[in-house]
Amino acid sequence: DYRHDEMLFQMSHSEAALAVSVPVRIADLACVGAQRETEGGVALSVIDGLDMAPTIPRALSPPPLQGVPTRESEAGLLYTSGTTGRPKGCRLSNFYYLNAGEEYARQGGLCDVRIGAERFYNPLPLYHMNLQAVTLTCAILTANALVLTERFSPQRWWSEVVETRATVVHYLGIVAPTLLNQPVTPLEKQHAVRFGIGAGIEPELHAPFEARFGFPMIEVWGMTETGRVFWNSREPRMTETRAFGHASAAMQARVVDEHDRDVADGQPGELVVRHSADSPRHGFFTEYLKNRAATEDAWRNGWFHTGDVVMRDRSGMLFFVDRKKNIIRRSGENIAAAEVEAVLQAHEAVAQVAVIATPDEVREEEVFACIVPMLGVTPSAELAAQLFAAANSKLAYYKAPGWFLFLDKLPTTGTQKVQKTQIFPPGTDPRSVTGVHDLRARKKR
Repeated sequence: DYRHDEMLFQMSHSEAALAVSVPVRIADLACVGAQRETEGGVALSVIDGLDMAPTIPRALSPPPLQGVPTRESEAGLLYTSGTTGRPKGCRLSNFYYLNAGEEYARQGGLCDVRIGAERFYNPLPLYHMNLQAVTLTCAILTANALVLTERFSPQRWWSEVVETRATVVHYLGIVAPTLLNQPVTPLEKQHAVRFGIGAGIEPELHAPFEARFGFPMIEVWGMTETGRVFWNSREPRMTETRAFGHASAAMQARVVDEHDRDVADGQPGELVVRHSADSPRHGFFTEYLKNRAATEDAWRNGWFHTGDVVMRDRSGMLFFVDRKKNIIRRSGENIAAAEVEAVLQAHEAVAQVAVIATPDEVREEEVFACIVPMLGVTPSAELAAQLFAAANSKLAYYKAPGWFLFLDKLPTTGTQKVQKTQIFPPGTDPRSVTGVHDLRARKKR
């Protein structure tokens, strides 16, 4: 889904030497490689991933190993959305993967993974830590099967789940409302699913989903940086809330204020996590590639700062409240508002911009752009269309704003930082504001 600038950043930042691509993107990657060489970067070889016997260029033959690979050796590099506009590359070790899969395999409770008897159906992309590190590695470690599908489709869901004899399914928040809105089909009672695992199911839909389809939906919480996850896999699960589990021996947790002081139970605060006092980073990501400052800032005071606001009750159950980070979550994709703002701000008609999340009944959240036009520029539907086209030409389709609203000014602090929480009065649905432009229908792959 990436456009040229996004691919150029990722390929340059990662110093990738080889790209294995589907045929329709080979020419685009070749353009990226050519520009990278022009700018002094190393060559990028591109091969067709559908070729049954691709020839790896001789220049890419690996150098002799400097010693035997260890658990700490880098095994993967996954990019995760950041608040500074560009994604950050998370370096992941062999142990990160093995530990993530083992945590899943031994979770127990309602998530009892049997050896050689499960078929995991996971519609997430393979570049997502849930599928690549947690599910895939668990399947390998437990001699089980992993079923891959192109993407989530409510029309194909039950036919694929039944046909593949899936026993475990993975979901995003979009899955529950979409499947509940589908007509009843005999296939939804012919499956062999024992449990589902995911995040983001709306509390009011949790019990109806389980009652209709006949299996528990286990809410979890995790990040690319953490490797392991919290699991709400034991009763009472409190499905009428956004509960996602307790801290454990594998991952300790605190809920803190802006000064890293513990807040009282029942009060919101930022979730900070670690493995233990003696080895806080055990099993976590190794570092942010080429960004030591961001790595150390995330790990300040010996705890990894997640950027998520949660609450904890007396029993230690953790409940998701909101995201502290400036991130929009649309159909499972994390979108950095700052990245979208940077593209819109570059347009000659834009004086000021603030990108926020707005609710979406199907996709959880949608991208909402608040625009202050340049002096002399008249707000209009045509201008909204022009700005959408500008964003859509430089960003993956899902990042482009689905909603536009033109304002005379944006609330700012004394240092001219936009106060996004002050743009609308509390309880206001931005979609209902007079003058809003709905361009969601233009967001296409």
